[in-house]
Amino acid sequence: MLLFILLVGCTGIPEGITVVDNFALDRYLGTWYEIARIDNRFEKALDPVSAFYLLAGDGSVKVVNKGYDTKKKEWKTIEGRGVFVDGKDTSKGALKVSFFGPFYASYNVIELDKEAYRWAMVCGRDRSFFWILSREPSMEPALLNELVVKARSFGFDTAKLRYLGRQQPGVTFQ
Repeated sequence: MLLFILLVGCTGIPEGITVVDNFALDRYLGTWYEIARIDNRFEKALDPVSAFYLLAGDGSVKVVNKGYDTKKKEWKTIEGRGVFVDGKDTSKGALKVSFFGPFYASYNVIELDKEAYRWAMVCGRDRSFFWILSREPSMEPALLNELVVKARSFGFDTAKLRYLGRQQPGVTFQ
């Protein structure tokens, strides 16, 4: 029973936030770069970070995250699997992702450039997990500011945001 509670406790969406609808997975696939995030224990030393999403043969999403470990001075890669929370209904941006066997975490797309799929805002099960993603390794400051303001209006503690990659001078992707 404790294992069930732990597994269920890792998924969900923060109260008062909704995921995007009319989500098009085929347009979301490919490479995304982390522009800003609220730091978490599993990414704390990583900068820059990118994620690659690919449709797997079974209909799930193969996830390949890559980040530079600033403490160990080496690139780290981890592979995972994402599935839609509502099973075959892929029209909503609510997924769950696993990097460690049966343990899943929420991946909620809460804002998205629906016209060109150039940027996205993603959160986890609560407001302590938050990312701003871009198709490019950097983002125009005006757009980034707009997204940070929007994140604050959703109740995220934007004072805790860490700006990554090319948003930081001298940091580049390999």
